[in-house]
Amino acid sequence: MNAGFRDDSIAGREPGGPVRVLVADDQALVRGGFVALLDAQDGIEVVGEADNGEQAVRMTRNLTPDVVLMDIRMPVLDGLAATRMIAEDPKLADVKVVVLTTFELDEYVFEAMRAGATGFLVKHTEPADLVRAVHVVAAGDALLSPGVTRRLIAEFSAHAKQPPPAAFTELTDREREVMTLVAEGLTNAEIGERLFVSPATARTHVSRILMKLDARDRTQLVVMAYESGLVRPGWQ
Repeated sequence: MNAGFRDDSIAGREPGGPVRVLVADDQALVRGGFVALLDAQDGIEVVGEADNGEQAVRMTRNLTPDVVLMDIRMPVLDGLAATRMIAEDPKLADVKVVVLTTFELDEYVFEAMRAGATGFLVKHTEPADLVRAVHVVAAGDALLSPGVTRRLIAEFSAHAKQPPPAAFTELTDREREVMTLVAEGLTNAEIGERLFVSPATARTHVSRILMKLDARDRTQLVVMAYESGLVRPGWQ
C-alpha cells in the first residue's frame, strides 16, 4: 500500500465500528510494519498512510481517524508541528495523536505533549503493546510509558513553583484532589480505589475537570498540574 491510500474514503467512525487509525512515518519499512500489524487486528482499521507531516494533517482533516500514529521526524512538516495543527483544530477534537519515537527519552517528547499529543510509543514497542495502546487511546485514556512519565515529572517539576492559593479556583477541593491523582498517572479505577468511590464517579470527576479547564485530554491535565506547580514529586 502506498502512502495516502484510501484518502477518498468516508470520514468518521461508525457507532460500534473498529478503531480507525492513520499511520504517519516517512520510513516506508516502519510505516508498512505498523500498517500490516494493525490491519490484521479485529477491531482496528487502518484508513490511511502519510509519509510527511503535511500529508498527515491533510488526511486527518479528510478522514477524521480515531487515532493518529505520528512520527516526530518527518520531511515537509515535522510531527511536532503536525500534532499541534491537529490539536488546535476544533473539528478534530476527538482525534488522538500518539507520537512515535526512536528512543523513549526523545528530547521532543515533552514538547509534543505540550503540542497536544495524547501518548507516546517507542518504535520497537511489542506488537501486543501497540494494539493495546491504540485501544487505550481511542477509549480516551492517556498513554505514557513509565520511563517517559518519570522524565516528564522531573522536567516539569524542575521549573514549577508552589501554586498560589488561587490556583485552579474553578475546581472543587475533590476535583483538585482528582487532578493530582491524574497527574500521578492513575487510571479511573485506581483513582476510585484511592478515594473510595466507583470508577464511574472518578470518570465523572475527570470529565468535569477537563470541561472546566478546557483541556483536551488527561495528558494535558498532567501538563497543567506539573507546570502550574499543583503537583510536585513528594508532595502529599
